[in-house]
Amino acid sequence: MISRKVIMNAAHEVGFDLVGVVAAEPLHSERKLFEEWLLEGNHSTLSYLERNIEKRFDVGRLVEGSKSVIVCAVSYLSTFSRGYDSDCRQKVASYALAKDYHITIKQMLTELADRLQQECGTLRYRAFTDSAPLAEKSLAVKAGLGWIGRNSLLVTPHHGSMLHLGELVIDSEVDEYDSPMQGVGCGSCHACIDHCPNRAILDYRAIDTRRCISCLTIEREQDSESQELHGWIFGCDQCQSVCPFNRHAPLHSNPKFDPTFDPYSVDWHRLTDTDFDSLMGSTPLPRAGLERIRRNCQKP
Repeated sequence: MISRKVIMNAAHEVGFDLVGVVAAEPLHSERKLFEEWLLEGNHSTLSYLERNIEKRFDVGRLVEGSKSVIVCAVSYLSTFSRGYDSDCRQKVASYALAKDYHITIKQMLTELADRLQQECGTLRYRAFTDSAPLAEKSLAVKAGLGWIGRNSLLVTPHHGSMLHLGELVIDSEVDEYDSPMQGVGCGSCHACIDHCPNRAILDYRAIDTRRCISCLTIEREQDSESQELHGWIFGCDQCQSVCPFNRHAPLHSNPKFDPTFDPYSVDWHRLTDTDFDSLMGSTPLPRAGLERIRRNCQKP
């Protein structure tokens, strides 16, 4: 058995801002809501979301022998996260200005596991961050990190929603588990809904990916040309930049998430493939590719 205090201290030493621990148990109500969302077709071309649903909401099926899940979060909020100039036509989601979080978070989780093994001896684990069928936002809520906001994202009282999540699934029980947060939430605020340019936010804290600019600029291109991008060429921060919790949250403190380039200074049409690889090869932008980004620049 591992001490929760040891886990908390190690996670903060590695550079995470928030951490909570939950037992590796099924998430039945969350699975039901997700399946209803799928039945309505809100996942559009994201067909991978239809697979491994039983694993997504039951970590025991995803990782054999799992006993606990350590849920970690780190802020990436920068000055760009507050919003761009109203006439800017080359807006990039602020998380994508830094090095690819998939790699960075995995490295941090591995370091966390190494520290726990030094403290506790043999420990079997698997590390995840947004790349496996795991309901990480639901686990974060269960671990007391925050709540699901109206824009479907995890919102936390101090750090807002500009966060990356990572999970360490371990084969050991913990002496104390966390509980969901009480007494805090979005209240009567509807800023994210009111400011979503394409009205992609649904009434029940979910997203219609057929309208979501982030999906339209990054994921597999869809048949419809009716949705505008409103100047966003990779991702979208609109529903987050207007959130009061993000407006009052401190800027990120972990230098691993510093922006690596200034989107205002880039001429995307003159940028060569070599320049793109040099400036942005370590960021998430290669997922869309330079040609796709250039096409996004031409859309209204």
